[in-house]
Amino acid sequence: MLAGHAARVVTAAWSPDGQHIVTASNDSTARIWDAVAGTQLAVLSGHGASVFSAAYSPDGRRIVTASDDNTARIWDVIPRAQLAVLSGHSGFVESARYSPDGRRIVTASEDKTARIWDAATDAKLIVLAGHGDTVFCAAWSPDGKRIVTASVDRTARIWDAVTGAQFAVLAGHTDLVFSAAWSPDGRRIVTASEDKTARIWGCGYRRRTHHALRP
Repeated sequence: MLAGHAARVVTAAWSPDGQHIVTASNDSTARIWDAVAGTQLAVLSGHGASVFSAAYSPDGRRIVTASDDNTARIWDVIPRAQLAVLSGHSGFVESARYSPDGRRIVTASEDKTARIWDAATDAKLIVLAGHGDTVFCAAWSPDGKRIVTASVDRTARIWDAVTGAQFAVLAGHTDLVFSAAWSPDGRRIVTASEDKTARIWGCGYRRRTHHALRP
């Protein structure tokens, strides 16, 4: 049991080598744990509100966190220091994830946008604007060339990760879409919704659903 947070633990993620876990909590911290011994190794303090998500870089050397304080933050795993604050969103940052090559970060926000950042310089590169409500999730395709976002506006959207152009609107859910994820080969997307279904979509940039997954 990984015990130590003072409030709800919202997410937990493995390090790439499987040796560590990072957790994100409503107590405004993220924490690093030894996955074998269960011991707490570090407390990442600096956010001014709840931390919604935490994710490792592909090389396991850094962590990005997303928070209610309208920022994402980059942390060095060793010596466990804060390296950068990604500021620019005008609402809660719901999630933050590294690109497959570790060179960029995508954030999703209550301000109806997702944003792409340079992971080395923390410069904002692109704003993905088009959703009509909070963006809960943004996920990279396996090749890092596309991003899928999921929103309270009942849609998911596919974007070009280099130009920021919107490729497609995945419309069909009848309630907010919590999350979206790519298949390992990058050819399909699965979305999860408040409407009690998950849906599988082809990635030919057409507005069509392959399957609605119901109980």
